[in-house]
Amino acid sequence: MERRRMDTALLVVLVMGHLATALEVPLDLLEGLPQPPTITHQSPKDYIIDPRENIVIHCEAKGKPHPSFSWTRNGTHFDIDQDPNVTMKPHSGTLVVDISREKADIYEAVYQCIARNIHGTAVSHNIVIRQSRSPLWSKEKIKPVVIQEGGSLVLPCQPPAGLPPPIIFWMDNNFHRLPQSSRVSQSLNGDLYFSNVLLEDSRNDYICYARFPHTRTIQQKQPISVTVLNMDAINDTMAAFYNDTDLFSEDPVEERRPTFLIPSGSSSSKMVLRGQVLEMECIAEGLPTPEISWSKVSGELPSKGTSFLHYQKTLRIVNVSESDAGDYRCTARNQLGSEHHTIHVTVKAAPYWIIGPPRNLVLAPGENGVLTCRASGTPKPSVTWAMNGISIEKSPKDLSRNVEDDTIIFTDIQTGSSAVYQCNVSNDHGYLLSNAFVNVLSEPPRVLTPSNKVYQVIKNHPALIDCAFFGSPIPKITWFKDSRSSTLVGDPYILHDNGTLEIHKAQARNGGKYTCVARNNLGIYENHVYLEVKEPTRILKQPEYKVIQRYRSAVLECKVKHDPTLVPTMSWLKDDDELPDDERFVVDSDSLTIMDVTESDAGVYTCIVNTTLDHDSASVELTVVERPDPPTDLELTDQKKRSVQLTWTPGDEHNSPIQNFLIQYEDSLHHRGYWHNLTEVPGTKTTAHLKLSAYVHYTFRVLALNAVGFSRPSSPSKIYKTEPAAPDENPTGVQGFGTEHDNLVISWTPLSGLQSNGPGLRYRVMWRQKAVDSDWTSETVANNSRFVVSGTPTFVPYELKVQAVNDHGVGPEPAIAHGFSGEDLPVGAPENVQAMVLNSTLAEVHWEPVPHKLIRGQIKGYKVYYWKEHALHKHNPHQMEKQILTFSGNHSHGRLPALHPFSLYSFNVRVYNGKGDGPPSPDEQFSTPEGVPGAPTSLVVTNLNLDSLTLEWSPPHDRNGRITGYTLKYQPVNNSNELGTVEELALLANETSVTLPNLKYSTRYKFYLSAKTVRGPGPAITEEAVTVMDEVWPVSPFGNVSSSVGEDGAVISWEYWGPEKTIYVEYIVENSEGEEEWQKELVNGSQNVVLKGLQGGRSYRVRLVAKGHHDQPLHHSKELLVTVPAVASRQVDIATQGWFIGLMCAIALLILILLIICFIQRNKGGKYPVKEKEDAHTDPEFQPMKEDDCTFGEYSDNEDHKPLKGSRTPSNGTVKRDDSDDSLVDYGEGGEGQFNEDGSFIGQYSGKSGSRDTAEGHESSEAPSPINAMNSLNSFV
Repeated sequence: MERRRMDTALLVVLVMGHLATALEVPLDLLEGLPQPPTITHQSPKDYIIDPRENIVIHCEAKGKPHPSFSWTRNGTHFDIDQDPNVTMKPHSGTLVVDISREKADIYEAVYQCIARNIHGTAVSHNIVIRQSRSPLWSKEKIKPVVIQEGGSLVLPCQPPAGLPPPIIFWMDNNFHRLPQSSRVSQSLNGDLYFSNVLLEDSRNDYICYARFPHTRTIQQKQPISVTVLNMDAINDTMAAFYNDTDLFSEDPVEERRPTFLIPSGSSSSKMVLRGQVLEMECIAEGLPTPEISWSKVSGELPSKGTSFLHYQKTLRIVNVSESDAGDYRCTARNQLGSEHHTIHVTVKAAPYWIIGPPRNLVLAPGENGVLTCRASGTPKPSVTWAMNGISIEKSPKDLSRNVEDDTIIFTDIQTGSSAVYQCNVSNDHGYLLSNAFVNVLSEPPRVLTPSNKVYQVIKNHPALIDCAFFGSPIPKITWFKDSRSSTLVGDPYILHDNGTLEIHKAQARNGGKYTCVARNNLGIYENHVYLEVKEPTRILKQPEYKVIQRYRSAVLECKVKHDPTLVPTMSWLKDDDELPDDERFVVDSDSLTIMDVTESDAGVYTCIVNTTLDHDSASVELTVVERPDPPTDLELTDQKKRSVQLTWTPGDEHNSPIQNFLIQYEDSLHHRGYWHNLTEVPGTKTTAHLKLSAYVHYTFRVLALNAVGFSRPSSPSKIYKTEPAAPDENPTGVQGFGTEHDNLVISWTPLSGLQSNGPGLRYRVMWRQKAVDSDWTSETVANNSRFVVSGTPTFVPYELKVQAVNDHGVGPEPAIAHGFSGEDLPVGAPENVQAMVLNSTLAEVHWEPVPHKLIRGQIKGYKVYYWKEHALHKHNPHQMEKQILTFSGNHSHGRLPALHPFSLYSFNVRVYNGKGDGPPSPDEQFSTPEGVPGAPTSLVVTNLNLDSLTLEWSPPHDRNGRITGYTLKYQPVNNSNELGTVEELALLANETSVTLPNLKYSTRYKFYLSAKTVRGPGPAITEEAVTVMDEVWPVSPFGNVSSSVGEDGAVISWEYWGPEKTIYVEYIVENSEGEEEWQKELVNGSQNVVLKGLQGGRSYRVRLVAKGHHDQPLHHSKELLVTVPAVASRQVDIATQGWFIGLMCAIALLILILLIICFIQRNKGGKYPVKEKEDAHTDPEFQPMKEDDCTFGEYSDNEDHKPLKGSRTPSNGTVKRDDSDDSLVDYGEGGEGQFNEDGSFIGQYSGKSGSRDTAEGHESSEAPSPINAMNSLNSFV
């Protein structure tokens, strides 16, 4: 026997590979392949039906060919055809039972479905049909409950047994759930428990309801009446009637320690099945109400799936496992003690799969395979096998099959061994039934994944490329990429058993064409798919936390980066819900704008960006703030003479904490209508103790300040009046000064009305000389802030005091201030003035300070007046204006900077005070020594030759001494601007030119020339020049000159090897007249230029010019002829546009029509009062204006030049509009009278004065316009 078990184990190991890779025939993809039946859908094992509806027992199966179906009932064949109420759905095994003619309870039984075809038979599990029941409550007479306050109570429910059990709840007559608490709660069996009763528990409608979910019905128990009595109250009430004898002799209920109502005793036990829900309850009574707690004696309570219900009275554990077994302890505790109960929990288990149910096998002839039915349970379950619904022991023998307990081993299986095997695992608590077929096929490999399928994946995400396959024997799968140089194995590729190729983190290099190859001994199959790796979608700029003020706009940005081949869609959520349907919310491509923000818009906004492959999101909180609401309920308390306490209630902060409260007051006695700041208190306080001034009528208000700003002021408080008193303080800022040499002005800052403390405010001004022992002199003034003391000595110190006085007394003793009487001009000049020359541009002046008594005021400083008399050489003899240098403070010396070298200066010194300058000291002189000279005025290069040139210069403008000579330095400069060896030449002072021989031909030189005195050389002047080129050098320094014409203009390019730096391009129109000049365009060091000013359709002569020194000839390049093709102008001439021509024609036609109307109307004439015309036209004559000088002259007598009657034509041909639009007199033709058509005489009034025409002619002699014509027309309409 032991040897047989070892052989079996070895065989299992050999064929386990087929178990792991077993396939199921994909009937929906592969036509014509045989397959035994497989149950795909069946009704549950315990099937409770609604008796009011037809019974539907499900059974669906697949197979090839499609299976046929039959049923057993209570273990025997169920002949469906014999029962007219039962039908089977076409192509299905599902039964439909019509219960309209029969009661449903006759179909309560155990059913099993059988599906078979030529390759095998599959069976369903047993389906137990039971009818749902909701019986009525048994009739009973329920007695009212009377209980003493504080006692415990249980109201039984005892619902009728239903299928399934009903759901219990307690309600009153109004269908309101009865409140439950740690004192009152419902147990698992539905009873209502009171740990102790209160008077408020008295009621007559405690009703237990049972709801049956299957039948959707609710049953109601008879109401229970509960009356709770208070013994002390009843005894006190009845004593008056019964001679103080207690009606109830029972002692009142006292406080007591907990005891358990359920469960009873100190311990109990409970059994639960694995995977089910374990519920344990402990309900205790006691006074005060006990608190319940739970613990596990043998360890910690389970961390997962554990919850406490019914105010800790029920411990609930879902999905129970074997580890949940053990002892659980519940503890009831109040102030008087505690009670414990232990529940021993045992966990049993119905059978359950360890590695899952047996898997179908698809084997090729000659292969090996294993069916495993491995399950567990408590107690250990037994395993039985069947084949095609028949016990394995009674099935036909198969040499390739070997049954070993929970395993069937197939070795060298052959065609014809296809069948369906049933595995049944059972113990005392249930069973498992599973079908697994063995299908023997010979099929070449096939790949079921669609060809050329494109997989898209985000970078750094896993990529799964499918290769669903089928074949028997099971094909081997290999993968290749692109060129198929090698199989894809190892990092980063993972090949799964189902053929899927996984790339853990896809990168851009992983994209491309992949080939899946499936092969077995019957053939090879290839399939090509493609992988595209996309860039991830990321929110680059997340929305930032926003604090926004109400009624402003908030912009939440959400900028996204995504793969260009993916189209992102952006959406926004507010508090994980859709945005409000409000036009104020504007969603753009990368932002959300909320206009006119309100407080309801505050919340968390989430930006979500989705593509077809990935998404990203970011959230931000929006806080809406506003100025706080004004404080309310101002109240004055603790009122005293000079203080009061103010309290208030803060307004709404609007999401921004209040930082401060500002308290303001109005003084209706002195400044009605004006509010002043009094004090500030922190935003956490709502009370302020205010110190007040006397003689003020206070009204207070409070403003709140947060980060947004101040609130509106609160409503004013009641008026609080303080009594008058003497001043508490004196004026500040007391000072004395003089405005004249013999006065003293005493000024101060006056007290405010709040500081006056009473009526009649005035000031007592006191003064005395400081150095003299004298009494105080005083004067009292009112309504003033200064007092002038006259007749004082000049600039004398004084002591000053100003005291406040009102009708109720004087202020405190004032402090002494100091001041001086008025100043006068100094009368003394500095003595012993002398100068010390430090260098050629700096001298130091010294003097003795003026005595204080001669200054006659506060010394401000000293001023040095100095000027240049002349230079010490003949070339700079000019004199300079006086200069002033001020030295603040009591100095005795100072320095004079920026002097001219080699010059004679004069100077004097004066003292000055606040009044002005004193007399000058006697003039003194000093001379500055020689300094270095300035640069020579000019340096010119002349007489350029092959190897020599001449330099000419002018002496410096600022010689600063006697010129002792010149220093000339020069050096060659190559084409890359590198400098050569410096040559130096000393020149005499009287020289102004020099010729330099032996220079290199065709070389640029740089020259430096500086003058010098005995103090040294000054700065140099520089110049550059080039020696004349020899005969070998080409005539022109330009070469390879070319041109091209583009959209931006003509491009001129060249090469240049000359020394000149100034190069420009000249161009002129070809065949232009001699007067036209060449146009120039400067070139900034480049060797090409774009000429943009050329007109299309013209040819231009273009040349390059190199400019050297002014006496050197210009170098020209050869001329180019550049032709610019004509192009259509992008600018449209408005005069050629049809709409403009039409508009002008319409305006001209309108003017013509209006003029004709004017002409007709004016020829009609009218009657006009003569008096009005005399007033309007007092000038005797009318004279027309001449063309040449705009003066007035005669009209021509020629009839051809007469103006139309009723109009005036000035010399410029325009129609003149005059002031009077309603009279024809202005349009007469001369001094002769004439009659109009209606006979009215108007000739003598046809003249106009020349002065009027002169004044108005400029604004009237305008060209005809529609506006003028309309004005003329309006005169007659």
